[in-house]
Amino acid sequence: MPSTPTCACFTSTSAGRSTRPAKPLTRKFLDFNNPDNPGAYLRRPQFEALEMYVFLKEFCDNRFLYEIFEDWFEKRNRFEGRLTVGIDRRGQGTLFTPFELHQEEDKALFRQVFEQIKAFQQSYPNYIFALTMGLGKTVLMAASIFYEFLLANKYPKDEKYCHNALVFAPDKTVLQSLREIQTFDKSLIVPAEYVHQLDSQLKFHFLDESGDALNAIDRSMFNIIISNTQKIILKKQHKAGTPVNELFKEGSKYYKAKSLNQDFEDLYGFDIDTDAELITNQRFAKLTRLQQLGIYVDEAHHVFGTKLADDLLPTSKATSLRVTINELAISLRDAGTHVVGCYNYTGTPYVGNRLLPEVVYAYGLQDAIEHKYLKRVRINGFENIKAQTLPFVRYAIGEFWKVYGEKRYEGMLPKFAFFASTIEELQQELRPAVEQVLAEMNLPHTKILVNVGDDKITTNDDLREFRNLDTLGSEKQFILLVNKGKEGWNCRSLFGVGLHREPKSKVFVLQATMRCLRQIGDVQETGLVFLSEENVRILDGELASNFKLSVDALNNTGDKKQTIEVHALPPPVKVKLHRVRKLHQLREKPWRRT
Repeated sequence: MPSTPTCACFTSTSAGRSTRPAKPLTRKFLDFNNPDNPGAYLRRPQFEALEMYVFLKEFCDNRFLYEIFEDWFEKRNRFEGRLTVGIDRRGQGTLFTPFELHQEEDKALFRQVFEQIKAFQQSYPNYIFALTMGLGKTVLMAASIFYEFLLANKYPKDEKYCHNALVFAPDKTVLQSLREIQTFDKSLIVPAEYVHQLDSQLKFHFLDESGDALNAIDRSMFNIIISNTQKIILKKQHKAGTPVNELFKEGSKYYKAKSLNQDFEDLYGFDIDTDAELITNQRFAKLTRLQQLGIYVDEAHHVFGTKLADDLLPTSKATSLRVTINELAISLRDAGTHVVGCYNYTGTPYVGNRLLPEVVYAYGLQDAIEHKYLKRVRINGFENIKAQTLPFVRYAIGEFWKVYGEKRYEGMLPKFAFFASTIEELQQELRPAVEQVLAEMNLPHTKILVNVGDDKITTNDDLREFRNLDTLGSEKQFILLVNKGKEGWNCRSLFGVGLHREPKSKVFVLQATMRCLRQIGDVQETGLVFLSEENVRILDGELASNFKLSVDALNNTGDKKQTIEVHALPPPVKVKLHRVRKLHQLREKPWRRT
């Protein structure tokens, strides 16, 4: 086992109790991915999150988070005899110092925290991993699922390992990015001797169309179902269906909600009665016939609803996705199996200055930039620019071209994305302005790509170009978007973003402007962000709510030293020459008379 603080409990338990080392296969899997090893693929934040995942699974027996905290705090069960302060010689540290040494009133504060976490308890373990955008949450999710299946194959009767995995995405953009789980090179994160085993066992089900049926075999193992929430989610029946609709509706039937009891309603304020009829579908019904299901939720803040801050309050309403997961858990339990756990992945542990419940690992935006996992960022604000699209576009493109131009990074051209509030704004103002500026710079209009979600404007060829932006063959450099690419758009060659009109959603400003920070190349580059002054204020508020950061702090984050290329001059070459002297004399030849 790697000697790291997160997994110290695997190799060192409390005095007077027997040790509980990780399983040999687990050790091999973690050792293979340890960033200290040459050639390891996972970044350190990904590896630390994976270690925490394994720690909760194997050492803590996949228990509820409040139970783990209480056991640690009370020094009982697995944590009996742990150290009170300091770090021991094996690297095991403390969690609650110095409060645990104080009086009972101080300890009562922690008990209140435990009770708050317990109040959000589901009928299954629920953990949140908060890694900022660009750190590779999809790869981390894939590594966790592969780990689960390897252990489930070796220990099929152990109930804490997932036999099947359901991966939820909030929308189509994120759904497409989750294809990486299927296409990812497993040999990068799985020891070579197990890659063929996984390839032969895994069965992928990608539900990207509304009519797609889930064709997993009942009671089968090693299924990975990747779907956005709308394909499986339960919905409330708001009006009675007509006889014709009842006859021809697509495989739907009514489902009696079991999880919406009175206690649940008191906590979340959900507006469906206990015996309300929910509309189910073939995909939901099929999931209830799979054993030991692990649920992985990408962009997990969507689980808490559209108004995230309200979802932490007792008067809030449970989201349909959370209800669907709860209903799956109950249906599987009635079928003699269970949901092993719900593993939520999000970009921030905060919502409205409040910490999300059940966060087990967090790695923030500032740390990611400081440690060069992301680009630096330079945010430029402009006053009175809202009605001046052309000057804004001219300045943004000019600065971008001056810094990056047609230089190639990992063989790819740098890109710049402009976000418009509406399709009309894009067509009538933004696009003509970009075309005019490119014409002034003698650049072809073929460098422009438009993606607005309207097939009359964005063709299938445009969508294909959009998906291939991060490839060597893409010649597009100026991307015009309307409500696209805010989540799940993994374009590392994006170096700049422009947004001068205030959008309807404030969080959109944060999501859109952070798209250009994904790291590329061996040198930390700088993402250029151009915003109206109103959007800068919105961004400042969103950074404070989600990352405890300000725009000024973000601008000053990272290594600001300028990189200068230095070329060594070759030493002078000395060549020995042999000097040869020759004397030439002219003599007059004597003349003879004949």
